[in-house]
Amino acid sequence: MNLNIEKSNKSEFGTILEKSEPKSRPMKIIFDKVMPHPLSSIQHGANSIWGNHAEFSKGEKILLNASSGKGKSTFTFSAVGLRSDYEGEITYNGEDIRSFDADRWTEIRARHLSVVFQDLQLFPELTVAENLTLKNDLTGTFSDSELKDMLLYLDIQSKWDQKCRFLSMGQQQRVAIIRALCQPFDLLIMDEPFSHLDVENTNKCLELIDQRCDALQAGFVLTTLGEDHGFNYSKTLFL
Repeated sequence: MNLNIEKSNKSEFGTILEKSEPKSRPMKIIFDKVMPHPLSSIQHGANSIWGNHAEFSKGEKILLNASSGKGKSTFTFSAVGLRSDYEGEITYNGEDIRSFDADRWTEIRARHLSVVFQDLQLFPELTVAENLTLKNDLTGTFSDSELKDMLLYLDIQSKWDQKCRFLSMGQQQRVAIIRALCQPFDLLIMDEPFSHLDVENTNKCLELIDQRCDALQAGFVLTTLGEDHGFNYSKTLFL
């Protein structure tokens, strides 16, 4: 289903953030011999990204496959600069992310990286509408009607005025996915975002994510316990 979300209320001139963004190199994240301290005593396969070299580039749609306890959430938090307890180096376009100050991270997270954390990080006492518009108002990405269209497509249109703490985990995951799309990004990192969804809703979410990424010429990294959801990925990596 084509929701035409790339058109949104930004017209041909881009969102608020996209209009003000200076031209920059497409983002490339490199993990070079990265080994998280808590995982250093665990045996990792020869094809694991831990302790090896792995690249994640704008436009690539990457499946990151791992069993439980191999560091999917550790990868997510490390990749976005929220953990630094590792050996090796993580770079964005050749710069070690450990050198970034708070202002640099603010700019990166506003323009280049979007995330769906495993715990979703929704505001439970705010409604679905408030959780979405809190971010969307900062970026000017979608109109309210477009946000409602996405909720409708994911079968949660009736939850617009409901507090998130009253939603099921599957419903909360769908809200968090829509919220993550409400900004410009080069890469969308998602930590098991479909774990409480059935096949139909997973496929709908993937279609929505894929369409938004294509509109931005962006990519994503999807961590999973092994299910590929029938999607045609650019490549598959392992933890």
